[in-house]
Amino acid sequence: MRGHRSGAAATAASVTGASLAALAVKSSVVGRGKRSPHCLLVKEHQVREGADTAHPPRRTLFVLNVPPYCGPDSLSRLFSRCGHVQSVDICDKPGPGEKKENPTSKFFNRKTITGFQVAYVVFRKPAGVQAAKALSQEGPLLISTETHPVKTGISKWIASYEASVVDPKELKAEVDAYMQDYDKKMAEEEAKAAKEEGVPDEEGWVKVTRKGRKPGLPRTEAANLRVLEKEKQKRARKELLNFYAWQHRETKREHIAQLRKKFEEDKQRIALMRAQRKFRPY
Repeated sequence: MRGHRSGAAATAASVTGASLAALAVKSSVVGRGKRSPHCLLVKEHQVREGADTAHPPRRTLFVLNVPPYCGPDSLSRLFSRCGHVQSVDICDKPGPGEKKENPTSKFFNRKTITGFQVAYVVFRKPAGVQAAKALSQEGPLLISTETHPVKTGISKWIASYEASVVDPKELKAEVDAYMQDYDKKMAEEEAKAAKEEGVPDEEGWVKVTRKGRKPGLPRTEAANLRVLEKEKQKRARKELLNFYAWQHRETKREHIAQLRKKFEEDKQRIALMRAQRKFRPY
């Protein structure tokens, strides 16, 4: 793991240049007794004016080599000594800041962090970015404290497993709420379609639907199998037999082979009958 971190740090440094500053950080739990701390690579986020509204220049600190156990709250507490932290955005790879939708479910579409990431720390004032870069001159900084511990190693795995266990009651409540919203949305769409039925559009066209006295019924699996079987029989009737010359030759060859086979079987049967015939006077 240490070699992986150092390799990622070297790659990032070679890409972004010498403007990166290395911040040594340790976890009070797993960092105790280690000789070398983990390094966060930081630099001032520089983009064109208006290109990245979520991460404004001169007030945003770009952080590389963020470990999986370090979340937005940990980074916010780590850099709060440099100034008021307005927001922390952690991404899989560098890119323009996009407005993220708040997760509406705690059971579905959950993202699992599997590797090192990048982060954008937005300060209220530009002085916070310069103060954060100056932290590279200090000793190792602690990510985990007694008041705000950060789980790593086995404790993190146990917490992840416990969080993955689904409470049936909460899941049922969420599914019921989702289905109620879905039914409400479908009812609104049906009411809107019924209201617009028979009304011509701007070009004078009228939308025709299948709704009427005998609307189409949903097909079951057995009905689908019957339809497929009928289509197969219909295609078989339409196939042209012996249409090509080679098909006619193959049919004749197969017929002759069957006649020869039957002739040989009849010869064997007659020979067997003759062998079993005996003269019995009494």
